[in-house]
Amino acid sequence: MSEPAPQQLRDLDWYGEDLGAVAYADVTFTDVDLSEVVTRGATFERCTFHTCRFNASTHVASAFVGCDFRRCSFFDAMLDGCKLTGSQFSECTLRPLAVRGGVWRRVGLRGAVLSRLELDGLDLRDADLSMADLSGTSLRGANLGGATLREADLSGADLRGADLSGVDLSSARLRDTRLDLVGAVLLAEQHGAVVDPT
Repeated sequence: MSEPAPQQLRDLDWYGEDLGAVAYADVTFTDVDLSEVVTRGATFERCTFHTCRFNASTHVASAFVGCDFRRCSFFDAMLDGCKLTGSQFSECTLRPLAVRGGVWRRVGLRGAVLSRLELDGLDLRDADLSMADLSGTSLRGANLGGATLREADLSGADLRGADLSGVDLSSARLRDTRLDLVGAVLLAEQHGAVVDPT
């Protein structure tokens, strides 16, 4: 009979480990060093990460679904085609961070500092980005449908080609924000303008 998987992992040094396609569910990781770790096709479901270090780690086609990240550091990490659906980030270091596509639906990034990142083509539908710092961030072609951007700082951000369906930008900071025609019309309408194409 196999031993049950541990539900608490604490003070582990996994520095530089190639974890491949590991799978964890309902596990709490506390003070685990995941710096320079590599995952490929790994799955973490409903896991909690407390003060863990993901610095310079690389994650390819890995899933962190319904996870809770608290005071974790992703300094210089790479997330390539990863799924973060329903995960929450609180007081985490998320820059510099390299992101190549992926699905971040319903992710909680309230108040997160995401300035000057490249989040092009990212699926951020229904994400909570309220009060987040997205200044200078590129979101070209990203899907922000239904996302919450209340009081987010989008100064100098690039939203060209982004899907802004159901997004309220009326309270976001938009100084020098780059919008395409569709986005500009949406913004004008939210501020009471009547857009007449004739």
